[in-house]
Amino acid sequence: MNKLSLTPLALAVSGLLAGSLFSVSAQETEQEEQANTRGTERISVLGSRIRTDGLDRASPVEVLNADVAVSQGLSTLGDLLRSSTVAAGANQITSATSSAISEGGIGVETVSLRGLGANRTLVLLNGRRIGPAGTRGSVSAFDLNIMPLAAVDRVEILKDGASSLYGSDAVAGVVNIITKKGDESVLNVNVSQPFDNGGETLRISGSIGRTFSKGSVRLVADYRKDSELERGDRNFFDCAEGYYFDTNTRERRDVIDPRTGSFHCNDLPAGHVWVYDYAYLAEDGSTNVPNGGGASTLMQYDYDGSLAQFLPPFTADPNNPAHLRVPAGWYPVSYDRLSAGLTNSSHPFQSLSTLVPERDTKTVFAQGELWLTDRTTLYAEALFNRRETISKGYRQFWNLFHYTNDGAGVLPDSTLSPGWTGAQGLSSTPITDHDQDIITVDYRRFVVGAEGYIGEWNWDLNFQSSRSDGDYFSKVIFNDSIRSQEFITESCVGSVTSVRKAACIDLPWLDPNFLNGQFTPEQRAFLFGDETGNTIYKQQTIEALISGEVMELPAGMMGAAFGAQHQRDEILDTPGSVTLARNAWGSSSAGITAGKSTTKAMFAELQLPVLKDLTLVERLDLELSARYTDVSTSGSDTTYKVGVNWDLGHGFRVRASQGTSFRSPALYELFLNDQESFPRIADPCANWGTALANGRITQLVADNCAADGIAPDFRPPATSNNAFAGGGLGELVAETSTARTVGFVYTPEWTRFSVSADYFDIEIKGEVTQLTAGQVVSGCYNSTEFATEPLCNLFNRDNLGRVENIRLNYLNIATQYNRGIDLIFNYDVDTDFGTFFANYNHTIQIEAAQQLLASSPRENRAGWLGRPRHVGNLNLGWTQGDLSVNWTTRLVGQSSLQDRYRALNGKDTITYWEEEVDIDLSTPTMFYHSLSGTYDFSKQGFRVTAGVSNLFDTEPPKLSNVPNYTSRIGTSAFYSQYDFIGRRVFVDLTYSF
Repeated sequence: MNKLSLTPLALAVSGLLAGSLFSVSAQETEQEEQANTRGTERISVLGSRIRTDGLDRASPVEVLNADVAVSQGLSTLGDLLRSSTVAAGANQITSATSSAISEGGIGVETVSLRGLGANRTLVLLNGRRIGPAGTRGSVSAFDLNIMPLAAVDRVEILKDGASSLYGSDAVAGVVNIITKKGDESVLNVNVSQPFDNGGETLRISGSIGRTFSKGSVRLVADYRKDSELERGDRNFFDCAEGYYFDTNTRERRDVIDPRTGSFHCNDLPAGHVWVYDYAYLAEDGSTNVPNGGGASTLMQYDYDGSLAQFLPPFTADPNNPAHLRVPAGWYPVSYDRLSAGLTNSSHPFQSLSTLVPERDTKTVFAQGELWLTDRTTLYAEALFNRRETISKGYRQFWNLFHYTNDGAGVLPDSTLSPGWTGAQGLSSTPITDHDQDIITVDYRRFVVGAEGYIGEWNWDLNFQSSRSDGDYFSKVIFNDSIRSQEFITESCVGSVTSVRKAACIDLPWLDPNFLNGQFTPEQRAFLFGDETGNTIYKQQTIEALISGEVMELPAGMMGAAFGAQHQRDEILDTPGSVTLARNAWGSSSAGITAGKSTTKAMFAELQLPVLKDLTLVERLDLELSARYTDVSTSGSDTTYKVGVNWDLGHGFRVRASQGTSFRSPALYELFLNDQESFPRIADPCANWGTALANGRITQLVADNCAADGIAPDFRPPATSNNAFAGGGLGELVAETSTARTVGFVYTPEWTRFSVSADYFDIEIKGEVTQLTAGQVVSGCYNSTEFATEPLCNLFNRDNLGRVENIRLNYLNIATQYNRGIDLIFNYDVDTDFGTFFANYNHTIQIEAAQQLLASSPRENRAGWLGRPRHVGNLNLGWTQGDLSVNWTTRLVGQSSLQDRYRALNGKDTITYWEEEVDIDLSTPTMFYHSLSGTYDFSKQGFRVTAGVSNLFDTEPPKLSNVPNYTSRIGTSAFYSQYDFIGRRVFVDLTYSF
């Protein structure tokens, strides 16, 4: 039998790890027992590159078992990792949230340990790197969709920084996915069916493993179908109520829609005409436009006659041509509380838009070994994955400005607005469901390697190559078609558009059907199109490692490992033809992102036994590691790690470590090319005289606005701003960080109980960050060094005073801090009624802070929305013979931005239709429960697991609508800690042969 892979010790430790759920302490204890009874054979343990006897190490490692995860209704690798408290304390990118986050594209799922970023978490497959996957120019992290849970035995999570051992992106920790081995072959069907429609999943997989006289092989094939969850499938996502409260009675103070008698749904205003009133420039300056006098008002068509029941007719002074006149059926809305409740802001397109996308995932994974001799093994892995994701939405588009039929001598006259007269400018906002994305990512990875022994030294040489090839199809609106309609006063027929050279047609911007998303074929052809972009990411890694025992010291054998690594990464993102031509209306434009980097590294690790068999020192080990890294795009650095492992005896052990990390900027952070977006920012200098008097801005901001030559009553145009983003090649340097941990493990010999507690402290300096447009402008005018503030050089103002051309390249500016405590408790007991066990994991976030600029305060975000201070997992189980029952409770602690809102605004309320109302920016402590049972028909080879997830159908908490403070869909908090699907039944059927 091959000593390297199938030794009794390796099988014993593998089986032990497979049997633990969230237990690191119990796993470590039994590893030690196995090592003591099996002699000198060597295994690899995450957190060290030295093959050892399996004794406890200084680094905290958490083990998640894939088979036990099935009993909790977790059916994907992403579900499993997000269940860990080391990930649950921060908002993660899931298939639902990825539609609003660009890194990796729609449908991608990544893991960010401690919330420090997915590109600061290293993911390994069987101890070796696995390359990124995704679409668009911001690919940098491993997509968890690639690896099916059917192929996974367990996942090990190293919970402290480990760049000196594993490389530059192991800042927050390391996730090591361990695949199943052995001769067992299985067929598996897993189904999850929500009690409400939408969000169903089906997984069918099969695997076969065989051991031969000279080797072994395992093949896994997996198909997974995730059905779409539309917003309308869950009522808590379908209607975006304001969720405001009376300051005295706490009764709801939302606007009521008189047509339904219910709270008004205020999502995306659907099919209106914005009226910009210039009647104040006419002879008598009077107006009939509500909120007129230079402001804007919404005009809405009375599609079903309901507006006429509640609103007075819209009239004009017959002697004043500057007054607005409109065709029958049009009413102003959203100018007071009553009319706000009548504003159409919940179009049927909204209910049909995607919350969780439809996804088809197909995977084939193969691994094998060839035992050349008792001391040399060849091994290989092959992984093929295809993910197809479909997401649909809805959107507005608008004509920036057009004119009435008769502008009353104040504005130009237009022949394109029949029935509309007066000194008003018009901007129409039709709505459309021409908004869809289809993502297809083909991923392949190969590993070939050899390992063996030279004397008592183990060596390993391997090559890994991965390639992600992703197409991203998008429906687009042609920018040149919209621009051909702006500021014109007569027909455009006979002209052509500026980019496509398409024959121009006159669009009926004031037609109610057009505004409501009902277009003729000719209009659709003129306005709408589609495009497909492509992203290729390639990674190749060669790694050589040798480890063994150097010499015998008084306290034991000194172990060592030495290695070298060469890695090459390359990205090529080619956006679709419309985006490249900058002709996609209302969407970011981008150029081709292309770049590559080469990383070379050498590393060494020593394990030094210092003391043993003394009073209070049963064993004391010192662990040292160092790594020299040279990256072609960002220079070189040396990182280190020092660890202490102190066994005091009687089951009590203390461990501590300190290490540094060095993260080279990701390729997209360096090479991202020429992305243009159109954010709408709140200009700090808008009407700054009044803002200062009302206490909305500080004297510093007012002084800086005045120094910039901006008038106190300045009103910026109501248009979007232009922002340009790009990579920072030549300017960015690598991030540096320091991670410290100290903790203890207690595993008394007299009972099967264990507890561990670890304090962690991570500081990242020079963090690569992309500021938002608002942060750039606000940071400029809030600077005490305004005359020389670098942020002020990142934007300019046009001749109307509007902020434009904001440059948002990646910068080394931020410092991030993360401190907290990980707690683990385990207990199991055998009785005449079966075996009972309990596991509890808890993470306390003491600090999750960021200091954006040198002049910025250090903001502790622990406890903010999406960053609960407390997260925990409780697992209770009972096993008797072939039957087992499992109860799981997941705790998500309370979170709030209420204090931050008060600090920034000087009050706890928001002004809502001239009334101060209370807001709710807090979420309570939430509990999600799952219950399942498993019966093993061992003689027949069947195992059946059935259960219910989210047993009590707990909905996401509700939050008030306060822009820039909350992430909401409908009225519900939209953070990955909360369950979006609802109560669901799951069944897992496994046949072994």
